[in-house]
Amino acid sequence: MKSRTAADDGTGWAARARAVARACRSYAWPHTLFGRLVIILVAGMFAGQLLTSTIWFETHDNRALEIPVRLFASRLADSVRLLDATTDREARRALASRLGDAHYTLTLIDGPAAEPPLNVAGRATRDLLASVMRERLGAGVPVRLVEARLRDDRGRPRGILALFDSCMPMGEFRVETQLADGTWLDAHGLEGQAGMVFEPHALVLDYLLRIYFVRLLAVFAFALVAVRFAVGPLRQLADAARALGRDIHRPPLPETGPLEVRSAARSLNSMQQQLIESIGTRTRVLAAVSHDLRSPITRLRLRAEMLGDAEARERFRTDLADMEAMVQATLEFVQGVEVTQARHNVDIDSLLRALGDDYAEAGEAVSVEGRAARPVPGYPRNLKRCLQNLIDNAIRYGGGRAAVCVEDSVRELRIVVSDDGPGIHGEGMLERVFEPYFRVAGSRNAATGGTGLGLSIARTIAVAHGGTLVLRNRAQGGLDAILTLPREAASAQRNDGGPDEGV
Repeated sequence: MKSRTAADDGTGWAARARAVARACRSYAWPHTLFGRLVIILVAGMFAGQLLTSTIWFETHDNRALEIPVRLFASRLADSVRLLDATTDREARRALASRLGDAHYTLTLIDGPAAEPPLNVAGRATRDLLASVMRERLGAGVPVRLVEARLRDDRGRPRGILALFDSCMPMGEFRVETQLADGTWLDAHGLEGQAGMVFEPHALVLDYLLRIYFVRLLAVFAFALVAVRFAVGPLRQLADAARALGRDIHRPPLPETGPLEVRSAARSLNSMQQQLIESIGTRTRVLAAVSHDLRSPITRLRLRAEMLGDAEARERFRTDLADMEAMVQATLEFVQGVEVTQARHNVDIDSLLRALGDDYAEAGEAVSVEGRAARPVPGYPRNLKRCLQNLIDNAIRYGGGRAAVCVEDSVRELRIVVSDDGPGIHGEGMLERVFEPYFRVAGSRNAATGGTGLGLSIARTIAVAHGGTLVLRNRAQGGLDAILTLPREAASAQRNDGGPDEGV
């Protein structure tokens, strides 16, 4: 049991660790193509900069050694001139000893040692050393560089690291050169910067600020602009796909940009045309079916009138009426949700006033409160159908009256249609009533003859406008139907080129 528990604990910890790792990757890695491309470009540039940092280090290494090399070469050239002037071997050894000090020693040797392999910086130091000595002694003086490196303030041989924490790093050199009589001289010395002082960490800060930070900032800014320009056509494609769901008759997407974007735009335009043709075909088929069914329904109604049994005749009448109403409602549903007109600026106040007058003529009580500050972009006929369905439901199920309240703001327009009926109760029923042909059992559909398509049409029209439609039970009884329509910029309101229209 213990071993099984321990194994289970181990598996649990591993699963939690994997979950944490996935969460970290999810937060660290952007979810947009724009963010991912920016990170890839910036990270690639930063990695390239790190790989090429050795160039900067070698450059500063050479700069730090340049003055010590010149000083050491000048001193060595003077020493060689003095030693060449002395022919006695013992006297020359004594002179070499007297020319040296704690940081500079000269030793006469029998022959040169093997010159070690030099890197780029070492060859540059050797060439500079030989050039200075030729200037001081003339051509033909052989010079072999055995060692050249940097020491810090404490004399520790730290190489390039001495640039980062030393006020005045020193150059350490070991050179072998040949005197005029063929004798070889080994010179070892330390030379400073001759008054040049480096602030500790100054070079590192200079490198990080001027090369890393500034360049990284520039690359980041460039990546933002370049990637935004590159993904712009994709963003337009995504916007067009979203707009297609609201307005299938929107203008086709321009087939411009890179080859891949042009191909995607061409496919989207083709899909839009196929959808338009498919919806048109469906509407024509349903219209034809509705028209063709009227003749047999009429014949059945005539035959039903010939029935001798009154009860059977009444049942036939009811069934035929239901059948005709269902066919008509289905056709109206297709026609009601299909957008076949241009997008205009709709005067909501005029639209509600016209609907109120129509209901008043029919003897219905419809009150309107509030005003819209300005027109809202939309499809006038469909929007009228949406509001009419909501008011019809409120009158039919809410005691014969409806109250409409308009609430306007900068970003959206809210229209609340309220009734005094029993409301809709039951888990999930406020959403299910939007399903086609679904009707609430009981008080909200008894003897009303409804087909259960009014709210489905209303919500579909709301979504086509980029808005929402929700139902909410009122605390004091009754139901609120809340229609929310977004406000768009003036340029977007005229994207179809239609004039402003007040309905």
